Amino acid sequence: MRPTGTLRSLAAFALALMLALAPQPGHADGARPRSITVDGRVRDYRLYRPPRLVPGAPAPLVLSLHGGFGSAAHDEAAYGWDARADAAGFVVVYPDGIGHSWNAGTCCGPASRRRVDDVGFLTRLVERLIADGTADRRRIYVTGMSNGAAMAYRLACEGRLPIAALGIVAGGLSAPCPTPPALAVLAIHGSDDQNIPVAGGVGSRAHAPVDWPPLADVMGLWRRAGHCDAIAERRDGAVLTEHAACPGGRAVTLITIEGAGHQWPGGKPAHPGIARLLSLDPPSDALDATAVLWDFFSRHPAPKA
Repeated sequence: MRPTGTLRSLAAFALALMLALAPQPGHADGARPRSITVDGRVRDYRLYRPPRLVPGAPAPLVLSLHGGFGSAAHDEAAYGWDARADAAGFVVVYPDGIGHSWNAGTCCGPASRRRVDDVGFLTRLVERLIADGTADRRRIYVTGMSNGAAMAYRLACEGRLPIAALGIVAGGLSAPCPTPPALAVLAIHGSDDQNIPVAGGVGSRAHAPVDWPPLADVMGLWRRAGHCDAIAERRDGAVLTEHAACPGGRAVTLITIEGAGHQWPGGKPAHPGIARLLSLDPPSDALDATAVLWDFFSRHPAPKA
């Protein structure tokens, strides 16, 4: 069943309230709002470059894609990427999707319905940051939450960017990917996610009727593409890690958090009223997804050409 007009209105109201109540970035300056025109459409994004970075020296780049009903500003405020960039010395770019959504294929919202070329937008954006000396082309990392995670998969499958690694949080594959590239991939998922179920299918709390493939099938796709070894499992309390080493120093890893729902582990919780209205799950405290993702990214530069 597709979302009704009433549900869309409630979601729009919830989004406006969520943005008004969102915590501000933990830095006095935060990211700089910027824009780029792609195919005649002005697209907005935020760029955070730590002050300690040497001017003109290309740095690792994290492309962070917000979830459905989200925004670049909320992404920056909620997940702690700016602070991690300060500590580790990398740049973060937070793009805004059309209608607070990304065209990740069958998912989700206005961007998908309007067939927005988000692969083209994100490709042009990162290429600009490489060309102007902001980003190191051998250290381009893409991460996202939910709809943004699905967009990260689609960008890797269809784009021409030299992506070194993907970091997927509470996401699934919603676009064809017949010939995926060999990439380092880390996915983090809650075992009780009711929006994008681990076992696949249409989520019982999803705002879009997407028939998601099982998570095991998606991870298998990337392992086969990377010619990876067999899975080695490790459990630490509620956290199950399934790691497969691959040629070239790459890895394909799935972290499943027992009892966690559709959320960014270690992120800032949404306002209680918004959480109730949109059925948002509280962030798990089993791990800090941002720290885990950056640790994975930092160990996976792109192979030299």
